[in-house]
Amino acid sequence: MSLGTVADLRTARRVLCYGATGAGKSTMAAQLADRLGLPLHLVDELCWEPDWVPVGREEQDRRIRPLFEGERYVIDSVYSPQSPLALDRVDVIVALDYPRLVSLVRLMRRTTRRIVTKELVCNGNRETLRRALSPRHSILRWHFQSWRSKRIRMRTWHADPDAPPVLLLRSPAHAVRLLEALGKSTEGGQAQASV
Repeated sequence: MSLGTVADLRTARRVLCYGATGAGKSTMAAQLADRLGLPLHLVDELCWEPDWVPVGREEQDRRIRPLFEGERYVIDSVYSPQSPLALDRVDVIVALDYPRLVSLVRLMRRTTRRIVTKELVCNGNRETLRRALSPRHSILRWHFQSWRSKRIRMRTWHADPDAPPVLLLRSPAHAVRLLEALGKSTEGGQAQASV
């Protein structure tokens, strides 16, 4: 099995964070980037234009491929078309394999907060109640459509002996313990081990 360890993560230069919509991938990726002293890339920033216009497949490839071909990064997700390239290049995958209810509650809280505060997200977009409830564009609907396939993908990677090491985190508490094991970041962005 592709069982990853904290030691794998400490020495990684290319890290992929992956999980269901709402699990907290971007937050986890930012914390990992900070502790490991690696550049952070957020996929939604690359794949959504203002007014929630999605970037086409060819343009996605043009924007995302150079990131995965880079030497140092933490990326907060990968879309299916770029998945083979990601697996060929990443040193470690941190997979947030949380129960559906955990991801869903987190997503609902985040969406509600963003609607109320009018918080800007990816390229100046804003979440709205209309969009959250839209049959076509709802992030909540997307969670239900994609949760199972993302869980299967994480577990498949974890079981694949040819895949990069996978740290399969089953709960937010596991994520906290992983971050504690990596230690706190320093001014230079490097982590000091606390374990």
